[in-house]
Amino acid sequence: MRIEDAQPQKGSTKRGRRVGRGIAAGQGASCGFGMRGQKSRSGRPTRPGFEGGQTPLYRRLPKLKYFTVINAKEYSIVNVEDLAELPANAEVTLKSLLEAGILTSDRAPLKVLGNGDLSVALKVRAAAFTSGARAKIEAAGGSCEVVTGA
Repeated sequence: MRIEDAQPQKGSTKRGRRVGRGIAAGQGASCGFGMRGQKSRSGRPTRPGFEGGQTPLYRRLPKLKYFTVINAKEYSIVNVEDLAELPANAEVTLKSLLEAGILTSDRAPLKVLGNGDLSVALKVRAAAFTSGARAKIEAAGGSCEVVTGA
């Protein structure tokens, strides 16, 4: 068998439309493209995105370096340096930070960031920790506990 012997299965192909062969063929002089206008000319169709001369959508939109995350997680953040003023062996939660006046809102779960130094041992319960914050809390003799929704 040679490549020229290969044929499509019977009934899988249709013959092309014979346009421009007179009115008896059904697709006569205008070949089904109507009388006049841009869409009836040779060389049609217009390029993808063409809007009739109006500046197309892909040129109207700003070119961004990145797109924002649609369902970004929001956190109430606190730095390790803010926890340094708390008493030793205190249990740090979102509620205790609100009572101490370090945080002002409890809308989002607590995340501890690693900016600053910590010298007191604390039991910190939060939804998330950065690796730097976890290292500094444990180096000071404290403990980190991940709590969902805290």
